[in-house]
Amino acid sequence: MNLKTKITLGFLAVLLLLAGIGSYTLYSLRRLDRTATNVLKENFYSVQLGQQLYAALDELTLAHQQRYLGGTAPAGYEATVRQGLRRFQQSLTREAGNITEPGEREVVDSLTHAFDAYQLLLDPQSTEPRTAAFYLARILPQHQLLRTQTGRMVQLNMQALTRKNEQANRAATQVTRYTLAMLVFSGLIMLFFVLSVPESAVMPLRKLQASIDHAANHNFTSSIPVESHDEFGAVARAFNRMLVQLQDYRTSTLAQLMAERNRVTSLVNNLDEGLLLIDENRRIIVANPIISSLLDVPAAKLVGRPADELARENDLFREMLRYLDVPAAQRDKDTPLLTIAQSGEEAYFRLTVNDVISFNEAIDKMEFVGSVLTLRNVSEYKKLDQAKSNFLATVSHELKTPLSSINFSLKLLQNGKVGPLNAEQQNIVLTLKQENQRLLKMVGELIDVSRLESGNIQLNFQPSGILDIVQFAADTIQLQLQPKQLTLDVQVPATLPPVRADIEKTTWVLLNLLANAIRYSPEQEQIHIRASLSADRQQVQVSIQDHGPGIAPQYQEKIFQRFVQIPDKNGYKGGSGLGLSIAREFIGSQGGLLWVESELGAGSTFMFTLPLAAPESA
Repeated sequence: MNLKTKITLGFLAVLLLLAGIGSYTLYSLRRLDRTATNVLKENFYSVQLGQQLYAALDELTLAHQQRYLGGTAPAGYEATVRQGLRRFQQSLTREAGNITEPGEREVVDSLTHAFDAYQLLLDPQSTEPRTAAFYLARILPQHQLLRTQTGRMVQLNMQALTRKNEQANRAATQVTRYTLAMLVFSGLIMLFFVLSVPESAVMPLRKLQASIDHAANHNFTSSIPVESHDEFGAVARAFNRMLVQLQDYRTSTLAQLMAERNRVTSLVNNLDEGLLLIDENRRIIVANPIISSLLDVPAAKLVGRPADELARENDLFREMLRYLDVPAAQRDKDTPLLTIAQSGEEAYFRLTVNDVISFNEAIDKMEFVGSVLTLRNVSEYKKLDQAKSNFLATVSHELKTPLSSINFSLKLLQNGKVGPLNAEQQNIVLTLKQENQRLLKMVGELIDVSRLESGNIQLNFQPSGILDIVQFAADTIQLQLQPKQLTLDVQVPATLPPVRADIEKTTWVLLNLLANAIRYSPEQEQIHIRASLSADRQQVQVSIQDHGPGIAPQYQEKIFQRFVQIPDKNGYKGGSGLGLSIAREFIGSQGGLLWVESELGAGSTFMFTLPLAAPESA
């Protein structure tokens, strides 16, 4: 018999016991109720009728005594006698219809005959003299007989009441005993189930838990004894089969796991970059030889150590660990370049931090399991980049002098100081001057790029009103608005607090952004310039919004890279792809951010922030 059937039968037995107790109790209560109802209906009612007979006799006795013993007939004597006889007759008739006890019929019949004789004595048509002697000799004895017979009837019903009450008490006592006995029996049965069923259900589970704990500790020899053929027995047999299969699987795959582990270890150790693996508890669990060499700590002293403890002892690792706490979204924008001395020379290493996210089937969700830190040697790339920067700086400076000389010569030609020029020559000189100006602008941007890369750019920070900077840029750009009949909508509150900024560099950024807005805006449109406090009230945010074609999402970050230009359906080719890159560098060096929000066909909004000036400097 399985466990489910046992539990079902047990609860069914308890249910049947409760149903039996309830049925018996209900039946007994109904029987006692019927007995009590019959007593009230039969005997107690007869007693009440006897009391009414007594009352009628008392009324007649009083009237007779006043009539025969008082000497004179009282007023209303005849009416009183008729009323008393009528009441006695009504009660006697009701009693005759409520005879329930043995011998009660004879008493009622005797009482009826005596009442008939009593009525004949009181008949007004009787010729016997109505004297006191007549009352004492004839009426009073008959009256006493009626009272005696009434007493017998009442006593008979009172004895029946007493007897039936005793019977009801005995029946109630018997019902109480039987009910208590059944309750005790049911309580014992239920106590047996309470003590046996949970234990029989929990004991196999404890054995299963103990065996699972052993299996979790890689001990697959602790099987569960099969002691029954119920569900627990089936679970025990299935679990024992699983242990055998796990043992076989462990034995068969151990060699494969060792080979895989050795292969992974070999890959990690032969990487050409330093690698550290830190678990979710910030403890180092993997360190390859290159990272050990860079940290100057043996691998045996790295693995297993808390990362924070090692950071207190090692400056390089402390710098690496600092980037571990940077939000993942920020790491892609800020990949640090660390300088490490190797063989008496400076080497450059790019630090990369990646979080390891794994799906946990036990809790059915993704969870963080650790971080991978890698140091890649980029010294050669750094040298090439430095060479490129030096080349740009040299070429830019070398080109600026002849370009300036050419620009001066073109001005002389335009002014006619070297001789008059015809219209065609004037157009050629104008074209040459425009192209020369474009070359000078590109050279200036290359010089700015080389200065930014070398860190030689100088910033002149001072408290400045953002309205003054915006107004100066707006006035400067007015001539460029006229060919397309564009207008500027400037909404910059004069109440904004001053910012800490380099006025020249910030104005250059504004002019660059306004020039781009003019270039891509349709004719007769507005360009909006707005400024407001940021949400944290620690910065001022400036935005330049146009109604141009917009920028596709895939290009919104690329446009800030150097020498990058997005496809232009209008065919504009005049830019170098450096303006936005330099603008972002200028804003970033002042402690702000520059970004764009745009949708195709809905225009673009370029925004940048600048920190507020300190109160004492304002």
